[in-house]
Order: sequence, then C-alpha cells, then structure tokens
Amino acid sequence: VAILGEDLKVVKTQGRIKALEERLEDEDLKGNLGIGHTRWATHGAPNDINAHPHYSESKNIVVVHNGIIENYLELKKMLVKEGHDFRSETDTEVIAYLIEEFYEGDLLEAVKKAYEMLEGSYAIAVMSKDQKDCFVVVRKDSPLIVGLGKGENFIASDIPAILTYTREIIILENGDIVKITKDDVSVWDANGNSVKRPVQKVQWNVEDAKKGGFKHFMLKEIFDEPTVIKEAMRGRVRNGSFEIPELEQISVDYLKNIRQIFFVACGTAYHAGVVGKYLAEKYLKLPVQVEVASEFRYRDPMIDEKTLLFVISQSGETTDTLAALRLGKEKGAETIGIVNVVGSSVAREVDNVVYVHAGPEIAVASTKAYVAQVEVVALVLLYFAKKLRLLSLEDEKALVSEFLALPEKAQAILDRSNEIAEFASTTKTIEETFYIGRNLDYALSLEGALKLKEISYVHAEGYPAGELKHGPLALVTPQSLIIAIDTYAPLRKKTLSNIKEVKARQGRVLAIATEGYDEIKEVADKTFYVPQTIDDLSPVISVIPLQLIAYYIAESRGLDIDKPRNLAKSVTVE
Repeated sequence: VAILGEDLKVVKTQGRIKALEERLEDEDLKGNLGIGHTRWATHGAPNDINAHPHYSESKNIVVVHNGIIENYLELKKMLVKEGHDFRSETDTEVIAYLIEEFYEGDLLEAVKKAYEMLEGSYAIAVMSKDQKDCFVVVRKDSPLIVGLGKGENFIASDIPAILTYTREIIILENGDIVKITKDDVSVWDANGNSVKRPVQKVQWNVEDAKKGGFKHFMLKEIFDEPTVIKEAMRGRVRNGSFEIPELEQISVDYLKNIRQIFFVACGTAYHAGVVGKYLAEKYLKLPVQVEVASEFRYRDPMIDEKTLLFVISQSGETTDTLAALRLGKEKGAETIGIVNVVGSSVAREVDNVVYVHAGPEIAVASTKAYVAQVEVVALVLLYFAKKLRLLSLEDEKALVSEFLALPEKAQAILDRSNEIAEFASTTKTIEETFYIGRNLDYALSLEGALKLKEISYVHAEGYPAGELKHGPLALVTPQSLIIAIDTYAPLRKKTLSNIKEVKARQGRVLAIATEGYDEIKEVADKTFYVPQTIDDLSPVISVIPLQLIAYYIAESRGLDIDKPRNLAKSVTVE
C-alpha cells in the first residue's frame, strides 16, 4: 500500500494479505489518500521488491497497476539511456518513471502524456507527493470502477472490494482517465473529452459475498446452487413456455438466416460452451464450434454476418474472451453474452446480453456460475428452437417441467454430500485422476477434471470415454482414480464397457450415474446416484458431485481451497 499524508509512505510485502497486515502493525500510517494492489506476477518474481506500489526514481510518483505493459522493455531501454536506474524487474516501475518524465507539477497532464506511450492492457492508479488532494486513474482493457461516497471516493477492480463503503459506482469505459478527490470525480474519455459516466447502484448485499457459516466460499457457493438454478430461470420459464425477454428483438427471420454458431470462452466457461455445442446441434440443427478464446483471437476464423457468436464469461472481463468478442464483431457476427457480472466489459460490448444471476462468486474455482451458465445457455437455445418451430409443444412442456424441478433435485444431491466427503477421505494415495464420459457427460468430464486440478493439485484429465483405448488406458494403475460420468441414457451401456476396461487394469472407479441404473454399481468401486432428469438438462445437476469431489479431496489434503496457488479469479491479462 501507499499512503499520502505529510509524506508519501509505501509498505509492501510478499505473500498473503495477512503478511501485510502484520507488517502494518508496526507502521504509523496517516493520510487522506491511499492506493494498494495484490500483485499477480507477470514480469519478475513474486517478492518484496517487485510487489506494488512502485515509486518513480525520485520517489515523488507512486503507481499501482493491474495488467501488462507490452512495450515496457522498449520504454525501459529509452529511460535507461536517459540515465535512469530501475530497482525492480516489473513493467509497472516503468510507468512510474515515465510519468515522472512528463511531470511538471500537474499529475493529470503527466498521466495523459504517459498513457499515449503505453501499449497493452492495464488499469493504473497514480499519486504524487506534491498533490495531496487527488490521484489519477486510467483504464485500458482492464476492469476499473469508481465508488462514490460522502466526502470520500474509491477505486477498485471489482465491486465487492468497495461494497462495505458504498453501493454507488461508476463503471469506467475503455480509455477513460479520471482525476479523483474526496469530493469530486472528473472523467476524460480516450479522445481527451470531458465526459459524465452514469452512476449505478449495486443491488446485491455485501453479505452475499460472505461465507455464511461454511468453512470455505467454494463450499458455500456449491450449496447456493439450488437457489442459483431458480434465479437463472426466473422470468425465463413461465406459463409453460421458454421466454428470454433480453432476446425478444432477435427475429425469426434473422434466426432462419444463421448458418453457423460459435461459442467462445476460457476455462470453466469454455466447458459450459461445450455443453452448448451439443444442445445447439440437437435443437437448432446448425453446425456449431466451441473455441478457446485465447486461440480463437489469433486465428482468422470463417465468421460473417450469418454467424451467431456466444461469448461466455463469469466476470465479463476476461482479456482473451474480450479480444475474441471484438474479433467476432469486426467480422460481422451477431453476439450474445452469457455473463454474471452486471455492467462488465463483455456485457457492454456484446449486441445482446443475458445475465446468469449467480450473484457474487468469491472462490477462485468457479462452481455456481458454471451451473448458471449451462442453464442459461440451454434456456437461450431452447427459446430459439421454439421461435423457429423446431421444438414441439409436447417437448417444450416436458422440458419446462424438468427445469422447474431442477432446484429440488440439486438440493437432493447436496443433502447427500457426506457420501462424497467419505469417499474423498479414502483418496490420499491417488496420484492421478481420469474423468470419462460420452456426449454431455464428456463435457462434464472436462469440468470435473479442471476443478480437481485447480484446488487439489492432483493431476487430472477429462477424456471421451471411447478414447480410453487410444492412449489413456496405458496410464491406468492401482493408484489411478477414474471418475466415470454415466448419466446420458442413449450411451449408458457403452460407458459401462469402458468402466469394465478400467477395472480389468485394476483402476479404482467412482461412477456418477442416474438413479435406477443398478447395473453400474456391480462394476464400479463406488457409485453416486443423481436424480433422474431429461438427458439434456443433466449437466446442470450432475456437475454438483464433481464439484464436491474436488472440494473434499482438497480439504482432506489441507489446501487453501478458495485461493489455489498460481490462479486468479478474473484473468485480466493474457
């Protein structure tokens, strides 16, 4: 942190926030201005020297920065030639030195000039020892909000950080430069024009972002899922029909003109897109591709105005996903955002946004947002199928009935979470895990494997069950755990055959199956049954035991579940 009072003081340390709190106990910090940052290392090792905030050479300017300065080496060489010495290995220190180069008593003007030379994606906050009444912030391709108080104002990269102090916020636009005092917020856009940004009021409560008696946020968020499922369909499943008010403007004529569908996303959201691919092919009878955004953005995909592009993101700020969205729009695609965070960059830039209403998700490993994403993607696709008369009234009625039953079925799974906890306690010798499934169960295998990797640090991979004999079977040993997802009725027998192949190699098998499928428990070491539902809706609830498996295995190993090593909640850098 940096505090500006009679003097400018910086205190920083490597490690968790607790380490900084302990360090601050010995400091006498008084002032009216302060900035701070928890650094995610992109340039330079995670240590005290590279930690933020960073001073300029004279220690007159201090900066915190989230993002990446792509041309920092070029700028650093220029500054070194002019006689400057750098203390750290970071790209952030270059910003402080560059601003000081332009500083002639007006911090705002110095920041504006430095901004013109910086390339990359970043959010920056700057203070000067000479100007004790203000700081300046810049937003370029990295999230930044302003919180408005009485006689005080705030900045943050995410809304929960300031909810304790205010619910009135300004979501800054790309390229905005802002001067902030305790009583005023002045904004200039990317073209240098003075502008007024709208003030929004946050409706959800800070209590929504607390643990609620659970040991970890992740477990609380898993147990939130019955409510999340209900909220995601609110206003969208009514009168025995599917209605998406946010998409009413998309006409039948336009939908008939669509020739292909793309889903683009990263991580867990990508796995929601895999579910979307199966459902879109089935119900809309169109060619569908699902793409990892970090790859898609650097290709030249065959997209045009007859392409429907779904962009899925919990935060709405994922850098690669935003870049993929912009590429799709450049090529003329109609874009639909499936987003959790209201007012986020994806939500503002897509042609149409459908919010998943999962509420704040604090744990790094996404759980309830995934459930809501899968559900909302299914709702949107079924709504389009209805508009195109590709969904019979009989099928719509059956699907609506099952949607309405999903919250209760999700709760029934959570009521038996102790079964998963007991099984997890027996896995301490497991060295690697394979998740297998077919069709929609394959999509779940990808997400289950990711969850286990993220929080338990056990090597895990998701495979189509039919691919076992094409390589992965060679890795199966008595120390292997195979989690077989077998809820997709049309291919149930085939997955059972794959389970038998694993057992023949002495692999240990946990099966996730639908109630009533008794044959599987004769083969698997342990079977966890999920309630029966229509196959196409099964991913919404069948992922819950997979999330619980990851959680309880990580807990049995004493790991930091909410903040796994090397990972961040919102990936706002490449």
